[in-house]
Amino acid sequence: MFTGIVTDIGEVRSVKPRANNLHRLTLFCRYPRAELIEGASIACSGVCLTVVDTGEEDGRVWFAVDAADETLRVTTVGRWRHGTKVNLERPLRLGDELGGHLVAGHIDGLAAVVARDDMTDSARFVLRAPQALARFIAPKGSVALDGISLTLMRWKPTRSRS
Repeated sequence: MFTGIVTDIGEVRSVKPRANNLHRLTLFCRYPRAELIEGASIACSGVCLTVVDTGEEDGRVWFAVDAADETLRVTTVGRWRHGTKVNLERPLRLGDELGGHLVAGHIDGLAAVVARDDMTDSARFVLRAPQALARFIAPKGSVALDGISLTLMRWKPTRSRS
């Protein structure tokens, strides 16, 4: 589980196709290497992935994850390339403060950003969610966008066109 509060911005170091439609993604981060535990989850732009390796290169810490075919198809992970910036969050531990919302990191679909209005201390987004997911969105609930937990100010479901 995650909070939707980003704690680092990672950078894709490499993407390598592997057997069984897996892609090994390696990302640079600012987390201490000792805190990146193999087998632990990490939210990468909201997608819960499992750390499979860690290391250091030229003084920079990196970790590797494997993304399966479903993840590559349903999320933006399949579009990531060398240099892509990725929002990162390590998982909650029992007793941690819950500063955002509970975010599972299991992605159901992609929303489209229709509009963005930058204000003095915040930004307002207008998002278009997939019709199949609309019934799961609660007024004044929350959604995660690239791993960032957002509170809905208004929710206006649209009718599907026949």
